[in-house]
Amino acid sequence: MVHLQPNVLEPAEYVKPLEGKVAVVTGGSRGIGAEIAKVLARNGALVAINYQSSSGKADDIVHEIEQEGGTAFAFKADVMVADNVHKFIEEVLERYGQIDILINNAGITRDKTFRKMSIEEWEEVINVNLNSVFKTTSEVINHMLEQKYGRIINISSIIGQSGGFGQTNYSASKAGLLGFTKSLALETAKNGITVNAICPGFIETEMVLAMPENVKESIIAKVPMRRLGQTDEVADTVLFLIKSSYITGQEINVNGGLYM
Repeated sequence: MVHLQPNVLEPAEYVKPLEGKVAVVTGGSRGIGAEIAKVLARNGALVAINYQSSSGKADDIVHEIEQEGGTAFAFKADVMVADNVHKFIEEVLERYGQIDILINNAGITRDKTFRKMSIEEWEEVINVNLNSVFKTTSEVINHMLEQKYGRIINISSIIGQSGGFGQTNYSASKAGLLGFTKSLALETAKNGITVNAICPGFIETEMVLAMPENVKESIIAKVPMRRLGQTDEVADTVLFLIKSSYITGQEINVNGGLYM
């Protein structure tokens, strides 16, 4: 008598959704950018982050990613300087051979009422928050067009939609990102590239936590969900947009209902 072996199915090996993809995250050494870098690495992406001055924090993020079994490196680059951006992207291509995902996250604030705002405070915010996006995207767009695949996600802000007192420079830069996103999405949709923007509300980052307690309480009181957002909630939205192939040119609000 022949004894048949039971039909045992080996569990399928889990394939991470971003396995084999390469992601660039600007401003990835802290806050929202750092969380995005970690989430993408956990989902299989090879990650490159830039930093301007926080080398220790950048190294900590890379170490944390590596401790979790991921792959990442940090590169010192001022996103306001085209040559710095070019060298950063060259380094990514030399190490990883491709770029599939670009997260334009680098940003600063220089808040002041308009009548007191200097030209330097205006130009610095516009240069970091908006002009840098032209520079980074210019460096990767031809590569994405050639491979007929790309995911570009621009981190805008609720302030780019609603405005903010003492934030004409910041609001203008973040609103500019929305127009950039929609126009580039139109130009690249037929080539397998999606371009979207995320507009976070008040997220629990170092900058927000440094606010006076009464200011934080007044902000939370206006949020329908009655709490600050978390960096991982923004990062999870980034992951969702990367995995989505039929969403482009959109601004996705992560703000607890504060702006609709």
